[in-house]
Amino acid sequence: MFVAGTVAAVSVTALAACSDSSDSATDSTGSTASDTEVTAVADGEAAEGGVAALAQAFYNTLDEDQQATVLLDYALSDAERWSNLPQGLIAGGMGGGMPSGGGMPSDGGGEMPSGMPSDGGGMTAPSDAGGATSTDTASGRPGIDLGQLDDDQLAAFDELLRAATGTAEGLGYDEIQTHLSADDYLAENGGGDTYGRGNFYVAILGSPQDSGTWEFMFGGHHLAVSNTYIDGKLAGATPSFRGIEPMGDFELDGTTYNAFKPKTDAFTALLAALDDTQLAAAELADTYSDLVLTPGNDWAFPDTKEGLQVSELSEDVQGLVLDAIATYVNDVSDAEAATILSGYESELAETYLAYSGTTAFTEQDDYIRVDGPSVWIELSLQHGIVLSGNHPHTVWRDRNTDYGGTQS
Repeated sequence: MFVAGTVAAVSVTALAACSDSSDSATDSTGSTASDTEVTAVADGEAAEGGVAALAQAFYNTLDEDQQATVLLDYALSDAERWSNLPQGLIAGGMGGGMPSGGGMPSDGGGEMPSGMPSDGGGMTAPSDAGGATSTDTASGRPGIDLGQLDDDQLAAFDELLRAATGTAEGLGYDEIQTHLSADDYLAENGGGDTYGRGNFYVAILGSPQDSGTWEFMFGGHHLAVSNTYIDGKLAGATPSFRGIEPMGDFELDGTTYNAFKPKTDAFTALLAALDDTQLAAAELADTYSDLVLTPGNDWAFPDTKEGLQVSELSEDVQGLVLDAIATYVNDVSDAEAATILSGYESELAETYLAYSGTTAFTEQDDYIRVDGPSVWIELSLQHGIVLSGNHPHTVWRDRNTDYGGTQS
């Protein structure tokens, strides 16, 4: 059976053949948060082969209008404009069915769909999420959609994406490639032109170089890559959103994919290793129909940790917790992932594991959380939108380094 780790050949460079660029080129191009003149440049000092240098190389393949769309000054207001929704929905368009529903702890009914603009405006965090903020995303994500890029530009983007993401089988770059195929599958199976890999956006926020602050931003339906670099080093890889519809195996153009298998397998194995007493300690009292830290709900980490403290687990089960965390951390480049994971390992004893619903992660409203001094990971199983059946939303955040630590 083919899984995500075997599909590296399904490259972003195939985009031109897989999507109708005319649909996204005219109506859903991202825009800057303001009309002020951009001062960011793409010719500063950058180590050869590094993410900054590859961002410059990608930028240099673009024409003048495309460059003006992709390269923006760094602003938190732009960095916050990521979403789990298709661009056509957050930019005021229609298509593809109702976005996935849910909210904070609930009795399972009637919430505003997560990330959904209300009253024609931006994404508004659920009202019971303490300290939440709202982000104006009425103009959608910043940057340019991949459907507007030619083969040479897509090849340069592909090199940038490879450098910024990990090489672990089924994670990082592999996972994103399978994710894009999943959105193509939705486009071909009832989603329409709101879906498909041509509707994913890339932006460079700030000057890509080895000094100062800049962000490589890439995302679309169910995907957000938010890598912030400060003085040539990765200062934060979060918020990092992953979701997938369909969940499980799907077939596209004769190849079978399963984009989420490494993450769900790691967490279901972890929960299966807990005894009854540990499961009772880990179980949350509330029902969670979506993530707590949804798009637009930044820095709203709960003050009180809930669930089972990892220090109460055996060494072997603690290793399973770290393995599950690694399926998110390994979505960034290998060396940087190793550094981040080492930090999370040092805090493992003070980290908490919690769940709601079933431990098999197969039923709507099944929910899993890891909450540490730094790391925050959530998984939530939602009802299907384009397709029948359930599908996951998940987010990796960091209490210290979301947006590279920038809060204002």
